[in-house]
Amino acid sequence: MTEIYYIEDDENIAMAVKEYLNRKGYAVSIFGTLESGKEALEHHIPSIALIDWNMPDGEGNGFCRWIRERWKELPVIFLTVRDDTRDIISGFAYGADDYVTKPFDLEILHSRICALLRRAGNMQSQYLFCGSISIDKNKTAVFCDKKEITVSQTEYQLLQLLMENKGKTVTRERLLTEIWDNNGNYVNDNTLTVTMKRLREKLHHPSCLKTIRSFGYRMEDEI
Repeated sequence: MTEIYYIEDDENIAMAVKEYLNRKGYAVSIFGTLESGKEALEHHIPSIALIDWNMPDGEGNGFCRWIRERWKELPVIFLTVRDDTRDIISGFAYGADDYVTKPFDLEILHSRICALLRRAGNMQSQYLFCGSISIDKNKTAVFCDKKEITVSQTEYQLLQLLMENKGKTVTRERLLTEIWDNNGNYVNDNTLTVTMKRLREKLHHPSCLKTIRSFGYRMEDEI
């Protein structure tokens, strides 16, 4: 399902948009401040973000700049009550892809969302998150506490497989088969233990990476 993050402090507008887009098959999460939107984005990337220009804790252009410094491909639409060319130009300068002026027709908003998603593709599948750890699959890059971590190819494959199965225990047998045997490298069980030890050390021993004794490993979001 296509996920939308909607940064909007007007509850009536937010709920009207959410209910309409829900009927169109979208999953919409509403955030009443820029700060709560940032916190959500640091743990999960949606398919598209809708951002109200005027928020209680700041303006949309700064928030869009913050997004572009981290996720250049995330589609962003500004929603603004102002018909102010300077604001619109400022928004595009910081990386917004489109804008809709309030009050807006919900069908027009939907058409803009559809058009932008067609151009952007499925950007949401590019990123994996768990706790302070994230993976950018397009770049084959691992980040811990927003800092890129250098890992080996095998360590990357191990982490990616666990994060793609977040919330599920992945057996040692499956990890050995899919990471090593599929590459024609037949190794003993101790190889997995050593690789996991090195990976944990590079990631500063994250609490979200669990060992399920005598069975395997599991990634879990921290509460």
